[in-house]
Amino acid sequence: MRKISIQPFPFLIIMLFLGSAIRAQSLDNAGGYMDFIGKAEEELAKKYISYMSASSHGARLKKIEKRRNDLVNSIYETRVQISGMPAFKGDKTLKDASVEYLKILYSVFNEDYGKIVDMEEIAEQSYDAMEAYILVQEKANEKLNAAHVKRAIIGSEFAKKHNVTLVSQQTALSEKLAAADTVGNYYHRVYLVFFKSFSQEMYLIKAIDSKNINSIEQSKNALAKFSEEGLQKLTEMKSFAGDGSLVVNCRQFLEFWKDEADTKVPIITDYILKAENFQVVKKAFDSKSASKRTQKDIDDYNKAVNEMNSGVNKYNATNNSLNNSRNKLLNSWNKSVEDFMDLHMPYR
Repeated sequence: MRKISIQPFPFLIIMLFLGSAIRAQSLDNAGGYMDFIGKAEEELAKKYISYMSASSHGARLKKIEKRRNDLVNSIYETRVQISGMPAFKGDKTLKDASVEYLKILYSVFNEDYGKIVDMEEIAEQSYDAMEAYILVQEKANEKLNAAHVKRAIIGSEFAKKHNVTLVSQQTALSEKLAAADTVGNYYHRVYLVFFKSFSQEMYLIKAIDSKNINSIEQSKNALAKFSEEGLQKLTEMKSFAGDGSLVVNCRQFLEFWKDEADTKVPIITDYILKAENFQVVKKAFDSKSASKRTQKDIDDYNKAVNEMNSGVNKYNATNNSLNNSRNKLLNSWNKSVEDFMDLHMPYR
């Protein structure tokens, strides 16, 4: 199996609103009360960015399961901690909102992400599987973002009710989370364009290996179609922060696949047909004794041999050219993904 770089992982936006007026840790004043809950949630956010960073910089989800499990445990422990807090002067709204928020986080990271880890095993088997894999992650991301919005609204209402001035500020952590979301969404768009043709070429190669002419033709036509559609989509994509490397490398691969379908596969099918024809002629030729073979039989046999030899030479040259070009492009694609993530995706 050819190695490809995939980073289809959900990226969260969890904005932390820490009031500049909030300083004290005392739960007897509204500022300290909010600060205590906010800092507990911020510690969880640090674990999110650690998990996200590991996955986006090449780690398979299966390999970082311990990190996810640690995050799930931390969410549970934080929820228990906040659940045990007293209401603030009879007002339980902030405490209850945080507990509900943490319940959703626990459910998503424990259940939804558990399914995502399992789906990773089959995601590369087809475009539909990959698209579903990414869609499930996006849905999980939507749940988390919706939960955060609800939590933030209640936090603002609590602050207003208790005369706490909140200054919305982008902390270094929240900036990393926001950047991760933007980088991830952009990468997913380009990756799905890439993977649609990539997976179709896998079907084409299987069809060629089985020498099934009908399957080869169907796969070839689909590859040409997907490549053309992909090239059109790329024309609508802008560079990311001035970095067009992903689009450039994806375009080069799509152009390769289109040329493969249009000009290279016909050479391969021509050889397969000539090889099949040779076997038919050879079988008929061998079925006759030397004394019963006519000059036409000999001429037909020699013609079939020459055609097959000519076809196999073109086939080998074409196949070697495809393999060499494909490997170079694949290395270039993987390098572009790695460089793109190293440049734009925040590290923990």
